[in-house]
Amino acid sequence: MIKCFVKNENAIALIETMSDLDGDNIEKVIWIDMLMPTYDEIVFIENTFEIKFPTKQETEEIEISSRYWEENDRIEINSFFLISAAQNSHNETVSFILYKNLLISIRYTSLYTFDEFNRKFFAAPKQFESGYDIFCQILDIRIDADADVIEKLSRDITRLRRHVFTDYTNDDEEILERISSLEDLNMQLRENLNDKQRILSSFLKSTKYKSALKNDIAIMLKDIKSLIDYTDFNFERLEYLQNIFVGLLSIEQNKIIKIFAIMNVIFLPPTLIASIYGMNFDLLPELHWRFGYLMSIFLMIGSSILPLYFFKRKGWI
Repeated sequence: MIKCFVKNENAIALIETMSDLDGDNIEKVIWIDMLMPTYDEIVFIENTFEIKFPTKQETEEIEISSRYWEENDRIEINSFFLISAAQNSHNETVSFILYKNLLISIRYTSLYTFDEFNRKFFAAPKQFESGYDIFCQILDIRIDADADVIEKLSRDITRLRRHVFTDYTNDDEEILERISSLEDLNMQLRENLNDKQRILSSFLKSTKYKSALKNDIAIMLKDIKSLIDYTDFNFERLEYLQNIFVGLLSIEQNKIIKIFAIMNVIFLPPTLIASIYGMNFDLLPELHWRFGYLMSIFLMIGSSILPLYFFKRKGWI
């Protein structure tokens, strides 16, 4: 699907049918948003605007030279956009091509960031004079969204910490899986922010756009740096929480082992007495004694109570 945004003075016109693009409005196109484009759509835009698109494999390269490339009249940018989901969060690559004053975005999934920008674009078209303005605004919205995800992640860590300390039961595997999933999300956020930091740092050096945008880019870089610092803080919190949980788990295991150890000590003397009087030797003095059975029972009971009393006096139980 292709959306072409044509700017006519102070208004924005949306063209969604390729046949509607003609010589009169081609020069006025300020942004082309391509969502899961077909091969025919890609070829049509390439031929119409005389521009070559990168392949999907090329957009997913992680080298900085593949994430940002600048030529005479063109800048090509591949940036991560975080897809935050309950079970499978991942970074999706979105490609931007800035060709003269035109912005072309290529993506293979629906993103809230673009829907949010569309509303702003139609509400205040005067603020966007070229594709560079659009690109910066899209990234700014994405950075704000990343900040919201980090804030939610921080709240989730706080709730999990409270659960570990107050409502902890025997859901050990569930808690460890939850800590692991939060660490994965925080790692993806960190990767996402580092990617944008490298891209904007390179973009800041460009001379193809007006100097007023450089101030906005510098502010975005400061925001990204503060968010990266916060992801570092979340890593520390998760590591601390994991250590605390492992410590609590060890305490619970030690309590169980302690109970088994006490039970062994309690039943060891009675077992010894029963073993002695279970031997079939005529030389046993109490073997034919009338009260021998009762005496052995009392000995076993007393030998069980004595260790319990000793442990209690020592404060071990």
